[in-house]
Order: sequence, then structure tokens, then C-alpha cells
Amino acid sequence: MEPRDVRAAGAVVTRKGGEVLLVHRPKYDDWSFPKGKLDRGEHVVTAAVREVAEETGLDVRLGPALSCQRYRMSNGRWKTVDYWTARVVGSDEVSGYRPNAEIDAVEWVGWKEAGERLTYSYDRDTLVEARPLRRRTRALVVLRHAEARSRKGWKKDDRRRPLVRLGEAQSERLVPILAAFDVTVAHTSSSTRCVQTVMPYADVTGWPVKLYDELSEEDSTVEGVVDLVDDLLHGDLDTGGAVLCSHRPVLPTVLDALEVPDVFLEPGSMLVVHHRKGRVVASELIAP
Repeated sequence: MEPRDVRAAGAVVTRKGGEVLLVHRPKYDDWSFPKGKLDRGEHVVTAAVREVAEETGLDVRLGPALSCQRYRMSNGRWKTVDYWTARVVGSDEVSGYRPNAEIDAVEWVGWKEAGERLTYSYDRDTLVEARPLRRRTRALVVLRHAEARSRKGWKKDDRRRPLVRLGEAQSERLVPILAAFDVTVAHTSSSTRCVQTVMPYADVTGWPVKLYDELSEEDSTVEGVVDLVDDLLHGDLDTGGAVLCSHRPVLPTVLDALEVPDVFLEPGSMLVVHHRKGRVVASELIAP
């Protein structure tokens, strides 16, 4: 049996003015996008943000996902690299970057020059794919609450049904994933299992949590869901992203309001919808 693919993640980081961020690796004398291998147990989304920071010194937030790269390495093993488009948070200055043995140059270059400088054909293909998606978007993370206690085993008000230990662990693992998509506010069903799902993120970041009875199973209304989704889609790009946490019976209404296909979300999983000026640009399903 062949060994599993080596897993890695990275980003095509862009900025205003039509420039893209490239790195040079002296060991291979090649130009590529910032990327690197996943740490043990690390989520691929978290790895993409971490690797860009480690290789360039820049803090980024992710935009739409790009196609995975898969190629054979010099040692014969296969490598799979997940990529996203990305934007820098804060200063994008790299003139003060200190070269090291792994990355000895970090540069912003124009799109045409990037296509000429990139060493590998698969990176050039990724660059072509990223160009139409380079404009800034906001993320609306549609999240199903994490694993909760069994409905049959809960004899009290179902609104108060809490997460189980697995669900609590899932909610903790959501923290860096939501941060990667620049979530700055949580809109959640007022039911306990939904509130508990987003609270670890709020506790770590300090971002607000807004509770809605109309996102709960018992009190949801099509009108209430549609109005909330419309408000989120037409918000200012500078306000960051949002997470909307609800229940499986309510989620089809949310997805209908977004005009995206209905997908089944496991507990703790999410559909990240990237939008700009009220229009959905792309979406991606992310497991917990």
C-alpha cells in the first residue's frame, strides 16, 4: 500500500495594485507561493494562515479556495497542497524581511512578472485560477452547531440541550478556522447548543455574539432568516466576516436565502460563503 500523500497548505496572497506575494527557497533555488506542511493534528485552514506568517512575516485572512495541487516529489511520494486566495491584515510591507535558510527572499511582484518568475507549471496554473478571484470578499460562515446531547436522552426544554464533550472539543477547534476567515461577529440561534458552539471563539477574540430566537428550531421564520442574511450580504466590506450558527432544519432556509445549493452539514461543519457587494462569489464546505 502506498503511503498517504504529504499534506501542505498555502495561499496566493494579493494586494491592491495588482501584485502577488512570492517567496524564494535557496535549497531548491525556486520561486513559489508561501506554503508548508501541516503539523500533526492541524486543520488545513489553520495551516495555510500559519505557514504564510512563518514564511513571510505577514498575517493574512483567507478568501475563496483554489484547486488543490497534487504532484510527485523527488523522493517519489505524492504531495497535496490546498490553496486559498488571501489578503494581508495590517501592514503588507516586506522590505524588512530577514532572510533565513528556508526562505531568503519575499517579494511583491506584478501578475505578469509572477507568471514568468514562478518555477513550476502547477504554480502558474494556480496563479491563473486566482486572478479572477483577487478582489476582496467577505466571508459568511454558515455553521451547524457542534455535537450535542441526544434529543431522546434530554427530557428538559430542547432549547437548553447542551453540547457533549466531543462537541465542546469541536467548538474549540473552530477558533482558528473562524479567525482565518476574518469573522468579527457571531450571529447564533439562542438555543444553548448553538451559543456554546460559538462562545469559545468569542471568548478568545472578544468579538460580539448576537442571539436570535428566529434562528432556533422552535421559533425560526423564513422572513426572519431572509432579512438577517440580506443584512449580512450587504454589509460594508471593511467590517469583516460573520458566522451564522443554527440547526439542520433551519439551514436550508439560510442557504436558500444565499441562493446556494443545499448541502448536508455534519455537526460542527460549515459552508463558507464568500461574497462581495451582495453577490456570492464562491463557497466551500469545511469539516470540523
